[in-house]
Amino acid sequence: MATKSQAKKAPAKKAPAKKAAAKKAPARKKTAAPRAAVKKPSPKKEAAKKAAAEKAVAKKALAKKAAAQKPTAAKKAPPPKKAPPPKKAAAKSASKTPASKAPAEKPAPEKPKPEARKAPATSKYAVGDKVVHPQHGAATIQRRIKQSFAGETRDYYVLDISTESLTVMIPVDKVDSVVRSVISKTASKNVLASLKTEPQEAGANWSRWYKVLTEKMFSGDIMQVAEVVRDLSFAQQTKGISPALKRMLSKARMTLISELAFSLETDEEDATVRLDRALPKVENPLVPVV
Repeated sequence: MATKSQAKKAPAKKAPAKKAAAKKAPARKKTAAPRAAVKKPSPKKEAAKKAAAEKAVAKKALAKKAAAQKPTAAKKAPPPKKAPPPKKAAAKSASKTPASKAPAEKPAPEKPKPEARKAPATSKYAVGDKVVHPQHGAATIQRRIKQSFAGETRDYYVLDISTESLTVMIPVDKVDSVVRSVISKTASKNVLASLKTEPQEAGANWSRWYKVLTEKMFSGDIMQVAEVVRDLSFAQQTKGISPALKRMLSKARMTLISELAFSLETDEEDATVRLDRALPKVENPLVPVV
């Protein structure tokens, strides 16, 4: 009996041995897995990871600095814009302008007072008098009129020039300083006598001579006009003169003849004859005086 029981028990004991063997197998698998995970990475990979980490940190630091600098720049921009003070001044002036404009409510403007009537202009000359204009020669005062120029009304004398179909208006208050009286009969005889004196020639300086003759023509002095007639008449008969001097001679003759006619109380034809008779005669003249 004992042997049977032992025989039966023996296989029962072996079963646990299998279990133990089965238990040992998984233990081997467990040890293999940790060994694979324990493998350390190569130093090159670690260095690359460190470099990437450092770059990321540097980028974050730069981003933080840029973010910190942006608000400061925005804050620093306003200082140059210190123009608001003028705006305040403008605002003050604007506030003052209404105050100054307050008196704009002026009362209705007063009616302009009628201007005091000016005394009529006076002159030593009257309508009908014979006078001499320095540029146009002898003239007669035809009438007195009122004329407005540039908003001003003044009295004028209207002069009828005897040598030209021309009328000239001169303010009455200035006519005394512009025109002069006709010379007397005695002065006319002196003028005719001056024509027989020795003439002055142009010489080498022709432009200077022309200037002197022009000044004499516009001087208003009848004696100087007579000198122009004498000198140009002589130059025309001896050497000939330019067209400009011919025109000057013709103008001087008309001015002289018109005043001689008024002074001697004769007509222009008779005054012309007396003038030509008084001029010196030139033998074999190149061009006769007209």
